[in-house]
Amino acid sequence: MSPDTEGLLPWLEGRRSVRRFEERPVPRELLERILRSACMAPSAHNRQPWRFAVVSLGEMRRRLTDCMAAEFHRDLQADGLPESEVETRIARGVDRLLRAPGAVVLCSTMAEMDHYADPRRDQAERTMALQSASLAGGQLLLAAHAEGLGGCWMCGPLFAPQAVRDALDLPADWEPQALIVLGWPAEQPAARERRAFDDTVRWR
Repeated sequence: MSPDTEGLLPWLEGRRSVRRFEERPVPRELLERILRSACMAPSAHNRQPWRFAVVSLGEMRRRLTDCMAAEFHRDLQADGLPESEVETRIARGVDRLLRAPGAVVLCSTMAEMDHYADPRRDQAERTMALQSASLAGGQLLLAAHAEGLGGCWMCGPLFAPQAVRDALDLPADWEPQALIVLGWPAEQPAARERRAFDDTVRWR
């Protein structure tokens, strides 16, 4: 057992999703250090099927935000929500993305994964790529936590993958999975209620 375990476990449990940040920027070298740590995550076949697009504040961030907002607007309208509620939901996400000092789009790729003729195994391989990319995203959030940054995982790109690819001019094989916003925390969110441990574990 590591001598640091006693402090490590409470530290891991102390990570929170942070949505409000101070205005000061996150240095590029710090972002690079976090991303390098994310790239050390485990992956299926060690193919490392994760890709990251770091989106700077300014024109590129605005382009990404506008493209995703347009898709979100269409989806919410199709759900039959009142226009006022549609606008409120969109404004909340737009504000969060435009204000965050750092933003990373997490993507997966099948470019180096195995391919099979039968759908069952081919789908399993795709799932393995998604699991691997998710592990890298989780490690990114922990690396940010270790550096004193806050972060929040946002699922918007899943609902507008082509819009994200077009806005950021990403390669065709990059499949957007999540958007992770980062920055110096301007809040300390309280712990949210977790499902009872015994409801999530079965000993066999």
